[in-house]
Amino acid sequence: MNTLFDLSNDVAVVVGGTGELGGHMAQALASAGAKVAVVGRNEQRGQNRVDAITGDGGTAKFFAADGLVTESLESARDAITAWAGVPTVLVNAAGGNHPDATIPPGGDFCKLPGEAWQKVFDLNLVGGALLPSQVFAPAMIQAGVGSIINIASMSGIIPLSRVVAYSAAKAAVINLTLWLAREWATTGVRVNAISPGFFPAEQNKKLLFNDDGTYTERGGQIIGHTPMERFGKPEELAGAAIWLASRQASSFVTGQNIAVDGGFASVTI
Repeated sequence: MNTLFDLSNDVAVVVGGTGELGGHMAQALASAGAKVAVVGRNEQRGQNRVDAITGDGGTAKFFAADGLVTESLESARDAITAWAGVPTVLVNAAGGNHPDATIPPGGDFCKLPGEAWQKVFDLNLVGGALLPSQVFAPAMIQAGVGSIINIASMSGIIPLSRVVAYSAAKAAVINLTLWLAREWATTGVRVNAISPGFFPAEQNKKLLFNDDGTYTERGGQIIGHTPMERFGKPEELAGAAIWLASRQASSFVTGQNIAVDGGFASVTI
């Protein structure tokens, strides 16, 4: 167990725990002693993550839920509370992009479909931060203790070319985080955001790498000449979740950069 930050009295919910980054954050929180609810739509991936956590001696359980459906999140919340008690940590790690909301080479921003834009905003802002916070925060506020950690992106701070809807949605996540941090600061509930830089994940592997492991043309433009071993690793970035989940971090509207295996991320605290 990680003894630097003891979360043995905490119940942590990771919405999007079936994904790469969310899954590693779930494992990190469990390594610090938290009981972890892995929440997502894919039962197989969720159970695989639970098995990895329990195999390392942690406590975890999968709960199926759709982050875009309030009733689904409420059912998961009630089931989690019955299993482990009132959640004290919420990691909002659901998100992603959509090809139709990406500007291709030579593409025209003015012809980007509004429906595709809305899907990316719904996934990253509504399902990725807004609804889970609305569902899980009231019990935290009533208890006077809690930590909400939203997963934003460096592209929400410095927009990345072509992924315009994703960058704008993540910027909105950062803004919502700052607003909630101020709104709930006096209740004992802290709201923070982590904005990761690049790391390989299922959703961007085809964008960054060829089948032989070399960079695609686009991957080379994004990463430049950064050696492969200097990519940020999800398991190392996950340590930021332990730090923010612990009682060590307070809610202040400011920002700080952290190093992640040669890469970087921004933490809004």
